[in-house]
Amino acid sequence: MNIQYQQLRDELVGFTSQDIIQYVLKLFRDRIVIASSLSLEDQVITHMALEYTQKVSQSCRIFVLETGRLHQETLALISQTQEKYKFIYEVLYPDQAQVESLVAKKGNFSFYDSIENRKECCHIRKVLPLQKVLATADAWITGQRQDQSITRNMLDIIEWDDANQKIKINPLANWSNQDVLAYIKKYNIPYNVLHDRGYPSIGCEPCTRAVKSGEDARAGRWWWESADQKECGLHSSE
Repeated sequence: MNIQYQQLRDELVGFTSQDIIQYVLKLFRDRIVIASSLSLEDQVITHMALEYTQKVSQSCRIFVLETGRLHQETLALISQTQEKYKFIYEVLYPDQAQVESLVAKKGNFSFYDSIENRKECCHIRKVLPLQKVLATADAWITGQRQDQSITRNMLDIIEWDDANQKIKINPLANWSNQDVLAYIKKYNIPYNVLHDRGYPSIGCEPCTRAVKSGEDARAGRWWWESADQKECGLHSSE
């Protein structure tokens, strides 16, 4: 395990989310990337990060995995956010030959047939592009929170990403959904209009639905699978 990771855990004890983001951006500079799915949490982190880096004239690397199956509302938010904050996302696409091969062999909706098929699609469209961008970094920042699902309830603010051999920072790990919504409102941060239509967690269009009353935030993601299976490989050691 990385020695710098252990030191960072000790140094960031008691820091606020904003302080954590500023500290790691200053420390790693262009060797840290921010993962954004354009979720509410990621919009909060984007706001915090750009507020700092633009003030100190430092570059800020924020990437989006454009799987080819995102909602139009998500794509519109990319443009809206870039316009508001005057920056450009690093937009990553899957290898087209791999996508075409998968579709030719199993069709456009093979992910509905089994967990294995769904993870294969996620691997091609999300995990492999993630691995490419992480090869250019020593650490990455995510918008994961503990109360998003049962697969994340043990989430730490600073983690060692063993699968990618990187330091992983989750500045909002301890935030509640109410904390996130209040911050979005306070700073007038642009967000995906699908959230107003019952979509608390938004991924690819065929794999996301609105949630029902009483369901958890990620119930609308891969809703045909059991709750303890709902990760795509980006945030696991699969």
